[in-house]
Amino acid sequence: MPSEDLEARVSALETQVRDLAGQVRATKQDAAAARVLAGGADRDVGAIGDELRGFRRGTIASFPALRPGLNDGVRRVEEGFARIDENFDRVDANFARVDNGFAEMRAKFDLTAAGQQRIVELIQTVIDAQGGNASA
Repeated sequence: MPSEDLEARVSALETQVRDLAGQVRATKQDAAAARVLAGGADRDVGAIGDELRGFRRGTIASFPALRPGLNDGVRRVEEGFARIDENFDRVDANFARVDNGFAEMRAKFDLTAAGQQRIVELIQTVIDAQGGNASA
């Protein structure tokens, strides 16, 4: 009986060894495939890195070409603001002249009102001198 039992156990072990050998082969194939994929991914990452470095170099190289245009734009904006400031100065000067004109008119109206008041007083004096009779 021990020999029958031994033979069954050996047979079972042989079956397990065959199964394990198959699994090892499959694992080796999976590992080889993973190495191929990793190599491809590494090349892809390297290519993307190269593209990014190229893009960065191109972008940095374009800055000097953009600088004159930016400087020109800034200069034109500054000139535009200077013209706006000049125009506001002229508007302020015109408002000052208008304010002076209104002050002159107010002074003339005050003089006219004072003159009219004096005329009214003189007429009243004449009326009072004639005895209060306005029809004389």
